[in-house]
Amino acid sequence: MKNKVAVTGLGVITPIGNDVPTFWSALKSGKSGVGLLTSFDASGFDSRIAAEVKGFDPTLYGISAKDARRMEKFVKYAVACAKQAITDAGLNLEKEDRHRIGVVAGSGIGGLYTIEEQNKVFLNKGPSRLSPFLIPMLIVNEAAGQVAINFGLKGPNSCVATACASGAHAIGDAYRIIERQDADVMICGGTESCIVATGVGGFCALKALSTRNDAPEKASRPFDLQRDGFVMAEGCGLIVLENLEHAKKRKARIYAELCGYGMSCDAYHITAPDPDGEGAAQAMIEALKDARLNPEDIDYINAHGTSTKLNDKIETMAIKRALGAYAKKTMVSSTKSMTGHMLGAAGGVEFVVCVLAIKDGVVPPTINYEYPDPDCDLDYVANTARKAKVDVCLSNSLGFGGHNATLIVKKYK
Repeated sequence: MKNKVAVTGLGVITPIGNDVPTFWSALKSGKSGVGLLTSFDASGFDSRIAAEVKGFDPTLYGISAKDARRMEKFVKYAVACAKQAITDAGLNLEKEDRHRIGVVAGSGIGGLYTIEEQNKVFLNKGPSRLSPFLIPMLIVNEAAGQVAINFGLKGPNSCVATACASGAHAIGDAYRIIERQDADVMICGGTESCIVATGVGGFCALKALSTRNDAPEKASRPFDLQRDGFVMAEGCGLIVLENLEHAKKRKARIYAELCGYGMSCDAYHITAPDPDGEGAAQAMIEALKDARLNPEDIDYINAHGTSTKLNDKIETMAIKRALGAYAKKTMVSSTKSMTGHMLGAAGGVEFVVCVLAIKDGVVPPTINYEYPDPDCDLDYVANTARKAKVDVCLSNSLGFGGHNATLIVKKYK
């Protein structure tokens, strides 16, 4: 018998809000977080827009100014989100066995800003002037490590780096840890902060980014015929997962039950998805099997929906392949239309969206959907949020290298 797993706490740092209520209100109203780049001079770049986090202050989350200087942004975001999620879950860590609480945090790229800045130091001043914090600031696992250090969590601890599937894989891995009774509580999700010249330049070189620089808020337009690439974003989404019996024993508020996890690989190309959508479909099929649900049970899909020509067409194919005739009866939306693409953080933030959709009975929209694409022919909840009965949500995250992850969450009864 596998342990059932409850969702009891949520935390987000995003381009449209640095706490869950603000974020959720912005999503429901169709607010875009995309604007002209402010963090560096992007005048020479093909894409000069991004969805940046605004007004983030690490000291509001118990991070001292000294410690903040020794953390990359993606790590600061993770510590802040963990504090939000732990508080939201009502976890009193003083009363818990901290050896039974762990962390799995995903990030696709890690400390790119530190790499960029310290490389300049190396080239201009030599190796003796490199910061002693260069390595601990750039390595991806420091997000999980710093969350554990800040909250004294001594249970299972690891990180996931599967590009844009990192956050979802981290939640899935944490789910499995609780299922097999290796921990009672897990803090998990994804975090990312690579809106720096090297990051934007690299994705520009791939021709992956939208160049709709004259209308930033209209640039991220998943499933729309005139989509021309994704919009880079940053942020974090972490959640608290618990053994259901542990949550009930401490009388926790239970948002929902995480009940299905599927993963696969396209085994096709370093950046492009499998043109048949087989890999993404297989992840959804495996998640349904794990959850012991049928295609008709899915009320809402939070799509990977990046606003690229290939992803949106092929993900649509994959949904139809996995759900069959029920695909066209299922609500689908991409909240990346508002948040931009947070890369390794996307899966964590979008899982939070699914939980809130169940809680409030509201499906957030796909904004900027103006010109239907014949290749994308599902119900994308165009432009306006929809009140609906939502009992079961499926969330897709697909990453470079062919990594596919699907999570299924359902109403707790």
